[in-house]
Amino acid sequence: MKMRFKVLLLLLTVAISGNTVAQTSQVLYFMNLPQRNALNPALQYTGRTYVGLPGISDISVRVDNNFLNLSDMFTNGIVSDSTFVFLEPGEDLDNFLAGLGTNNSLEPQAGVQLFGLAFTVGKDLRITLNVTERADANFVLPGDLMKLGIDGNDGYMGQNIDLSSLRADAKYYHEIGIGASKNVTEKLRVGARVLILSGVASAYLTNNGIKLTVNDDYTHTVDADVSLNVSAPITFLKDEQGIIDNVRFDEDRFDGTSDAVSYLSAMANPGIGFEAGAEYRFNDMFAVSAAITDFGFIKWNRDRSEIYTTGTFQFSGLTIQDVHDEVVSFDDLLNWAIDSIQNAIELSEDPGVYKTYLPLTFTAGFSFTPVKFFTAGVLSQTRFIGKQVHEAFTLSGNLNLGNVFSTTVAYTIANRRYDNLGFGFAVRGGCFQLFTLIDNVPLKWNKLTGGGESFRLPGNINTVHARLGFNLVFGNREKERILPAM
Repeated sequence: MKMRFKVLLLLLTVAISGNTVAQTSQVLYFMNLPQRNALNPALQYTGRTYVGLPGISDISVRVDNNFLNLSDMFTNGIVSDSTFVFLEPGEDLDNFLAGLGTNNSLEPQAGVQLFGLAFTVGKDLRITLNVTERADANFVLPGDLMKLGIDGNDGYMGQNIDLSSLRADAKYYHEIGIGASKNVTEKLRVGARVLILSGVASAYLTNNGIKLTVNDDYTHTVDADVSLNVSAPITFLKDEQGIIDNVRFDEDRFDGTSDAVSYLSAMANPGIGFEAGAEYRFNDMFAVSAAITDFGFIKWNRDRSEIYTTGTFQFSGLTIQDVHDEVVSFDDLLNWAIDSIQNAIELSEDPGVYKTYLPLTFTAGFSFTPVKFFTAGVLSQTRFIGKQVHEAFTLSGNLNLGNVFSTTVAYTIANRRYDNLGFGFAVRGGCFQLFTLIDNVPLKWNKLTGGGESFRLPGNINTVHARLGFNLVFGNREKERILPAM
C-alpha cells in the first residue's frame, strides 16, 4: 500500500474511529488601509485610488484552534524523540485534557491577492475590484473522541459516544470580488460586493451520524453514515477483492505549463457570494458600522470521487496512550485502523455534485474619535462554520495620521483565550504604502532544548493571524474624504 493512501485513510480514521478558522482581521478594521474594505464593503480608505500588485499587495496567513497551545507540545521545555511528547502522564496531560471543549476546532487559512483596484467616481461613489487565491480548511474533533483516543477506554466503558459534530472540510479556490459603496445621506454610507468563485480542489466529509460504543472487552463498535467527497485529479483504486487499497494522482493533467494553467484557471467548479455593509456617523466623534460577509457557496462538479460507509464495524480499541505505553507500535495501530476502514468503506460508482459554503460572518463595530488623529474602537465578529459558531470581541486604540501613518493596538477575546494582543502599522511615502499586522503577538516565549541546542518558541498561543502587503495609493487631500474625518 502506498504511503499517500495511508495518509488519506489516516484522515478518515480520525473522522470515524475512537483511536485517534475567510481571511479577516480584527486589528485591520479601524486602520486607514484599503484592505479594511474586505471586512465591510462600506469602509473605505481616505485616498481616491488604490492599486494592488500581484503577490505583494496582500498576503494573509491565519491558523485558529481552540484546544492546543504550542506549550502543550513540549514537556518541561524538552524536545524529545518520543512520538507524542505532550502525552507524558502527569500534570501537563491532565491540564490538556481538562481544557478540551465539547467541540475542538482547527482552522488554517491562507490568501494571496493577485490584483486589487479601487477608484472614486464623482464625489463619493467608490468602485472596487479584487482577485484573490484562497485556501482554507476546517476540522472539528469532539472532545470525547480526543479524550478516548488519548486517555484510554476506562472512563467510557459501556458508553455510547455521539460523534455527529465531527467535521472536515478543505478547499482551494479563486475569488473575484466586484463591489461599490456610496453615500446615501451625509452621514450614512452603504456598500456591497459580489463574489465570483471558482473552485480548484476540495475534500469534504459529510457526517450524517456517527455513534461509537466502547465494549466491555475494550473493542470499539462504530455505527457510521459518513462519506468523503473529493473534487481533485485523483482516482481511488480497488484490489482483486474489490477493496479500496490505493489512490492515484493524475499527473498527466499537469504535464506542461499550459495544461497546468488550463486546469487551475477553468471555471469547472463555479460559485457565487455576496457581501454588504454600512457605516453611520452621528458626527465627527461617534460612528457605528455593520456588515455581513462570506455569504456564498461553491458547487463541485469536476473530477468527483466519493467513498462512504453506512454500516457497523469494529476497531481493536487500542489508543494512542497504548502507543506511548509501548503496548503496540504506532505503525501497527495505524495499519489495524486502516484495515478496519478498508473493509468498511465503499466507492461510489456515480458521485453527485456537492456544495461547500463560505464561513458566513457578521461584524458590528463602534468607534469613538475624541480627537482627529485617534479612534477607540469596539468590534464584534461572529462566524458560522457548519454547526459551529465562533465569536471574537476586540477593543482597540487606533492612531491615524492622515494616510501617512496608521497604527493599532488591539485586545481580542477569541478561541477560549483572553490574552490576545494585536498590533498593526502602515506607513506611506508618496504613492507607496507598506503595512503589516498581527492579531496575536506572542507575549510569552518558552526556551526549548533538544539535540544539544536551545531555541525559543511562543508559548500559550493557539491563534496566529499575520497580514502584510505593499499598496500603490493616490489622492489624499482632506476635501476628498467620503465621510467626516475618521
